[in-house]
Amino acid sequence: MKTIRRLYFYAVAFISIEVVLWGIIGLLRSILNAEDITNNATNLAQALALIFVGVPIFLIHWAWAQNASAKDAEENSASIRAIFLYGILLGTLVPVVQNLLAFINRTVLSTVHLSAYRAVVGGSQTWLDNLLAIIVNLLIAAYFWNILKANWVSLNETENFAELRRLHRFVWVLYGLLMTVYGVQQALTYIFSFPTGVLGDIGGETAVNAMALMLIGAPIWVYSWRLLQDALPDSAEKESYLRLGLLYLLTLGGVIVFLIAGGNFIYSVLLQWLGEGDAWLEFIRKLGGPISIALPFGMIWAYYSKWLNQQFAFDENLPRRAGKHRLYAYILSLLGLAATVTGLLSLFSVLIDLTIGDAYLGTGGLSEPLSGAIATLVVGLPLWLMTWRPMQAQALTDTDTGDHARRSIIRKSYLYLVLFASVIGGMVAAGTLVFDLVNAALSGGTTNFWTDVLNELTALIVFIVVLVYHLLALRSDGAARADVLAEKQTQFHVLVFDHDGKFGEGVRSMFAKRAPGVPVMVFNINEKIPADAKADVVILPGSVAFNMQETVKAWLRSFSGHKLIVSDEAAGVFWMNDLEQAADSAKSLAEGQELHPQSSKRTTSVWTYIAYVFAGLFACQLLFGLLMFGVSMVAGF
Repeated sequence: MKTIRRLYFYAVAFISIEVVLWGIIGLLRSILNAEDITNNATNLAQALALIFVGVPIFLIHWAWAQNASAKDAEENSASIRAIFLYGILLGTLVPVVQNLLAFINRTVLSTVHLSAYRAVVGGSQTWLDNLLAIIVNLLIAAYFWNILKANWVSLNETENFAELRRLHRFVWVLYGLLMTVYGVQQALTYIFSFPTGVLGDIGGETAVNAMALMLIGAPIWVYSWRLLQDALPDSAEKESYLRLGLLYLLTLGGVIVFLIAGGNFIYSVLLQWLGEGDAWLEFIRKLGGPISIALPFGMIWAYYSKWLNQQFAFDENLPRRAGKHRLYAYILSLLGLAATVTGLLSLFSVLIDLTIGDAYLGTGGLSEPLSGAIATLVVGLPLWLMTWRPMQAQALTDTDTGDHARRSIIRKSYLYLVLFASVIGGMVAAGTLVFDLVNAALSGGTTNFWTDVLNELTALIVFIVVLVYHLLALRSDGAARADVLAEKQTQFHVLVFDHDGKFGEGVRSMFAKRAPGVPVMVFNINEKIPADAKADVVILPGSVAFNMQETVKAWLRSFSGHKLIVSDEAAGVFWMNDLEQAADSAKSLAEGQELHPQSSKRTTSVWTYIAYVFAGLFACQLLFGLLMFGVSMVAGF
């Protein structure tokens, strides 16, 4: 109930303060611009309406939030409050940056005698529009920044606020880096256009926009990233999955766009080599497109891959560290394999058409499809080999590392995903092949019959080869894993303490289903434990833990292995995971509710997870935008 109430008050406060903020900006713009008052009273009326409606609503809900925070430590450290405060900072400071960028961009354009409408943002605004938006947003941001600072001082529990602060910094890193990369790309595009005049000529706005983007974006990126780096001595920062996710995003995004742009570069070179016939100056200008993309994203890949490897090294758990690296490698391997298969199918299609048909010989259209196929292969095949071969070699070893690699859910997902795609691709190719053969037999032939049949047969063979290769790898993993696990299970002994015969039989039947190779011995709690009893782990019900003989207690105290206690609801014994669960359980009992033995441990607030989801959506949208940007450059749009 508290969570729902909290969500309501902070959501309304957030929306209403934004309404008031932009109402004030609109009002000041109307007052300070006489033309708006005489010619457009609608803007003034709209601004006043926003203020009159928004101010009382905000004051009521914000006053409640502040009062609740001052009286209740739980309210003061709630995740929703942290989301609100850091969200307000983003909602005010991002418009400050955008208006500052628009002001600088238009100022430089006017200085070099170019139209202000060519600015990358805010081309139709005035300096007064930008200045008012900057001042009002900064005032609101300063107020909530002071609230946030005071909140940090009074926090009893900092976990929620620390996570949201980290997320806030990551958003600024992505925001600043995106602007910087776009600025570098525009600058390189301008350089490769070989301008012959001054910036005031047509096309000079590209250079001006690039300078403005880098001037604003680079300091934001450097400062935000420096804050994250300065926090590394904190163990929570080193172990943060949010940080790991950001490094995955930047590294994978960098390498994917770099490879797409690299393939476009190779494609252009092959076209020229196969006789496209462009003049050298025009050819170099064409190369400027992929180079302007490959260079900044290649630098992102190189820079953040170093920090990603360091992030892996922070994890002292070797299997978990290997799993994090394995995820990165298999994603690249999957991309490389997809590009390799696509390149092979395209190359075989060109060779078949060249061998059977005369279309290419007659029209001279060989260079484009051949260049595209070779470029895709040149990019995809090395990427797949460089990532797949080390992972396969690791999985083939007889060490513990190889065992973990074979049992990895990441590797299993990769192999089954490739098998799925191969089966579907083979089904499509086989179905199309059968259709063409039956159709030709019934109708007496179709146009380009042999070309279509050979293309479909080649595709079927390629998918079968990929399917068989990865199926053998999967079967090899299963055979090796079964041998290793069977040996480990037979050497692991489980000792079960029983008091009524039912518990012991229940454990035996469950082990027969879940772990049939593990030896299980059952002893009655009232009997003497044999001196030669072997046990690596002890299982006992919760009721027995409070009712056992002194000899059994002494044996358990001397036992150095793991002890697994199963909750026994009938005995009224419930094992709590933490103090929070204990307090909640006692509260439920006081209210006449029944308890159940299932775990309710939660180390992170649900609202923190919601914030992670939104951050993940933002990151995916950013990555998708980068991919589409690279694809559009390859397609020549």
